[in-house]
Amino acid sequence: MSILDVQHIEKNFGATKVLKDINFSLDEGQVLAIIGSSGSGKTTLLRCLNFLETPNTGRIVVRGETLFDAADPATQQEKEIRRKRLHFGLVFQSFNLFPQYTALENVTLAERLMAKERPDFKANKKKILAAIDAEGMALLEKMGLKERAGHYPHQLSGGQQQRVAIARALALHPDILCFDEPTSALDPELTGEVLKVIRGLAEQHTTMIIVTHEMSFARDVADQVLFMDGGVVVEQGSPEAVFYHPQQERTKQFLDKFNGD
Repeated sequence: MSILDVQHIEKNFGATKVLKDINFSLDEGQVLAIIGSSGSGKTTLLRCLNFLETPNTGRIVVRGETLFDAADPATQQEKEIRRKRLHFGLVFQSFNLFPQYTALENVTLAERLMAKERPDFKANKKKILAAIDAEGMALLEKMGLKERAGHYPHQLSGGQQQRVAIARALALHPDILCFDEPTSALDPELTGEVLKVIRGLAEQHTTMIIVTHEMSFARDVADQVLFMDGGVVVEQGSPEAVFYHPQQERTKQFLDKFNGD
């Protein structure tokens, strides 16, 4: 069953076309890896899906609901956009944790703010916040960070910070979890621990979109691979098809070094 349909997405920055007629779909429980050289439009596409950028044209549909339609201003109202962002969880390459909050507080902050809007919050404040904290602790334990719940970001390694960021994204129960180069800010020795967590999520059939430069990881974890170049989707298909039987010359050039290792 298709959980995400991206239709004819285009994005311009001034006269520069960064995304050109992007189309793809993703089934529930699948992992989509987006690969390509720097400047190919991968991160911009991810930002459009998370409504951090507004596409100039196209539609974004999740579970049959049109979240964005460039031709329909009603889908672009700020209140609606805030609600629709909850369908996606985004893990940034630079962690983006709040330095003044502990690991647990970073994970639970958004849920705590949203809880205040509940009509029963005042009457059940302690119970609601306790439940949020318990869920946050469970997520940190899942990330192998239960003992670090009270630590601040500066007291954590880069890999630990990124795992806190993953827990924070999962806390809001997104339909689709997105990663923007999740290991690019890490030392090589810390990369493995983050990739291990993402592999575990894939094994649990978490629906994910991963922008990555880790080619072997993309090949092994993804159900679909999308290769971008110059703002267009040059090739897409199964990892087997894209990595070992590419049809486009540009894909072959990009993958030559990887397949030659």
